[in-house]
Amino acid sequence: MLVHPQFDPIAVRLGPLAVHWYGITYLVAFGLFLWLAGRRARMPQHVAVGWTKQDVDDVLFYGVLGVVLGGRLGYCLFYKPDYYVSHLTEVLAVWKGGMSFHGGLLGVLLGLFLFARRRGRGFFEVSDLIAPCVPTGIVSVRLGNFVNGELWGRQAPSDLPWAMIFPQANDPVGFARHPSQLYQAAGEGLLLFIILWFYARKPRATGQISGVFMVGYGVLRFAAEYFREPDAFLTEFAARTGLSMGQWLCVPMVLAGIAIFVWATRRNQRPAG
Repeated sequence: MLVHPQFDPIAVRLGPLAVHWYGITYLVAFGLFLWLAGRRARMPQHVAVGWTKQDVDDVLFYGVLGVVLGGRLGYCLFYKPDYYVSHLTEVLAVWKGGMSFHGGLLGVLLGLFLFARRRGRGFFEVSDLIAPCVPTGIVSVRLGNFVNGELWGRQAPSDLPWAMIFPQANDPVGFARHPSQLYQAAGEGLLLFIILWFYARKPRATGQISGVFMVGYGVLRFAAEYFREPDAFLTEFAARTGLSMGQWLCVPMVLAGIAIFVWATRRNQRPAG
């Protein structure tokens, strides 16, 4: 069995200032988004409708706000509502940890809606442009989770070659887990990026790329949750319902993605006039 390397979560110390690896992974995620979205904005189908580098920069601004605010509020609402109703002053205490991808997604969608409205663009025109650029950020952040030794997986068979002991879990001696952070980085991160990037190389009906993203992420995250240990305060919920909170949140995401893809396809096939 492997043992988690126990990385120092602090990458650099500058006097009283400590730069954490987890924060760096978010910066890497945003940098990758700028690079990839800039490349997509230069594709003929996007140049034809006036996309520019400045548009990409502005979309990132709205997206960052959506990720941070939506991710935090989503965590408070979806995972620990009772606690934060009684501790409202801690809702914005992001430095204490606790972010939800699904909440961040809702925040990004709201940010994209505001951006599209201000620029006079269709919502799905904007979301189709950026959807293939999101999974690389997921890879980066999940690697940050692994560095921190958090969000570990469920118990793994002892003969699994990559089964890993996470000292932070305070498990009994010899208790090994799935390194589910790496599973998620590979699945809903790298694999989803490859699927979307190649699918989006050709012009698609408006909304189709967004639909594929939602279905792809939802399915891959749903599968990964079978290997990820539920948060301690949600263990009873998972045992009672048979699914983790993450899986329940993926269900409407997949259904919405299918509906969007079907709508976009039929709309594109509708005769003009």
